[in-house]
Amino acid sequence: MSTAAQKEIDERTNLTSSNKFELLLFRLGTDVALGQSELFGINVFKVREIVAMPNITPIAGGTPFSLGVVNLRGQVIPVLDLPAIVGCKPKTGLNIMLVTEFARTTQAFAVESVEDIVRLEWTQVLSAETSGASGKMVTSIVRLDGNTDGTRLAQVLDVEAILQTVTPVQQSHAEEQRVRPKLNIRPGAIILAADDSFVARALIEKELQAMHAPYEMTKTGKEAWDRLNAIAKSAESEGKTILDRVCMVLTDLEMPEMDGFTLTRNIKQDARFKGLPVVIHSSLSGSANEDHVRGVGADGYVAKFVAEDLSSTIRSVLPF
Repeated sequence: MSTAAQKEIDERTNLTSSNKFELLLFRLGTDVALGQSELFGINVFKVREIVAMPNITPIAGGTPFSLGVVNLRGQVIPVLDLPAIVGCKPKTGLNIMLVTEFARTTQAFAVESVEDIVRLEWTQVLSAETSGASGKMVTSIVRLDGNTDGTRLAQVLDVEAILQTVTPVQQSHAEEQRVRPKLNIRPGAIILAADDSFVARALIEKELQAMHAPYEMTKTGKEAWDRLNAIAKSAESEGKTILDRVCMVLTDLEMPEMDGFTLTRNIKQDARFKGLPVVIHSSLSGSANEDHVRGVGADGYVAKFVAEDLSSTIRSVLPF
């Protein structure tokens, strides 16, 4: 890897130390319902490369929204029609292919055009659910020009939910009903979890229920941080510590208002939360992210989404 390329990766990784990230902006064409073109976004860390649309080989009997596959430097990659998935119609065609890597998978999304890469603070990002703009394929709304009237808005797509919708994970009935050994948690304590994706929350909840683990689910890092402080204050008034009420924190990385890196750092730098385990559960992969996870003091890291891995990681960090 060239020195310039490594420097670029280091700079992007270091953004996480200041609650910042980079967003790739693109367009999918005209919205079928409103007849206008909107900006969409995806975290740069999930994008492996951006290429002009190559020749696609259609697959007989392919799933809905599948355009086929491409051979890119020896790797056969499925290509999905992203405009069709979200209900848009390209004016100029499917011109660009975004090759993405997340949640242990590689796939490409066909888009109409790529607009820009912007550097933002997570405070510029609002949860789609809490802002009243909830949609099954959108996790958050970005105020590109800050908190000002008339700011440009971009919709951050929940690519995990899209992938699950288009190519759902096949699980047997027996797998779904499996009950894992019960977690040995101090009575009265819970696992505090945070994830902005409704698909991820559903999968996490299913796994925690299978382990008979009491939990509380939040949708953003800020919500989790505020809730943790409220629990700590309540525990203190009863002459108890946070560890009597919360046995661990399970957090995503990409979240509106406050990301998982900042949440983890806040917990680890606060004397009140000494000894409280934090596990980061993210679709972001790569050694740079895992190194930074260790740098902020997380006790564990697990890539989304394999239930057995999540279960074993949770068990490995609990003191009981």
